[in-house]
Amino acid sequence: MVEPIVELRGVSKSFGPKKVLDNVDLKIYPGDALGVIGPSGCGKSTVLRVIAGLLKPDSGDVYINGKKRESTVEEGADSLGVGMVFQQSALFDSLTVDENVGFALYRYSKLPPKKIRELVNQKLEIVGLPGTGDLYPAELSGGMRKKASLARAILTDPSNSDNDLCMILYDEPTAGLDPIASTRIENLIHDLLFDQGVCQAYAIVTHQASTIQLTTERIIFSYQGKIQWDGKRDEAYCSTHPLLKQFFSGSIEGPIP
Repeated sequence: MVEPIVELRGVSKSFGPKKVLDNVDLKIYPGDALGVIGPSGCGKSTVLRVIAGLLKPDSGDVYINGKKRESTVEEGADSLGVGMVFQQSALFDSLTVDENVGFALYRYSKLPPKKIRELVNQKLEIVGLPGTGDLYPAELSGGMRKKASLARAILTDPSNSDNDLCMILYDEPTAGLDPIASTRIENLIHDLLFDQGVCQAYAIVTHQASTIQLTTERIIFSYQGKIQWDGKRDEAYCSTHPLLKQFFSGSIEGPIP
C-alpha cells in the first residue's frame, strides 16, 4: 500500500471564536495534483499553512513522510521537504532575485555563497527565469515574481537530506495575473511534477477555473471547517453535491450564503 506524503489527523484550528478547521482528516499521496477549493474564508489557506509548518494546529497531528510535526518552522523546525508559494509572491523588495530565492540558505545553511548562487541559478533556469538573479522584484512582471517565488519554494539545502523537496503548496498562484501569464504559471506547476519530477505531489488553493482545469487531478471542497467532498476533478464537475453545483455554477441560490 502506498503511504501518504502528508497526513492530517483530526486537525482543528481557531482564530478567536471562529473555528476555521474542525477535526480535519486528509491524506495526500505521491503523484497527487490536489486542488483545494471552496468559498472564501473557509480555511483553505489555513490547511496549507498547517502542512507547511507555518501554523500550529490547536489539536490533531500533522505527519510529513511519516514524521510528526512537533513545532512550527518559526520555532526552528525543519521544512520537512515542503515548499510554499504565497499568493502575493512574498518577495523582499530590497533584495535581489538571487537573495530572495536563496534567502533561507544564505541565512541558515553552512553552504558558501558561491554554491548557493549556483543552486539559485539552477532553480531560476528550471522556472524559466535565467539570468535574472541580479534584478530586483520591482523590475519583474507579475508573472516573473510568481516564478521567482516558485524558484524559492523548490530550493533546498543539498547538505540536509531531511529537507529534500517532497511537496509544493500553492496559495492562489495565479491571482492577479492576466490569462496568458496564468497559463504559463499553470503549465509550469503541472510540468514541475509530471515532466521534471521536481516534487512528488502538490496542493493548490485556487478559485480560478483555468487553474483548476490545468493543474488539478483531485479536488477537495472545504466548507464550514470540514472537507465536504473529496474525489477526482472530472467527477467534481458533474457531481450532484449541492455545494459543488453551486460553487461551479456561481449561483447565489444554494447552501452557501
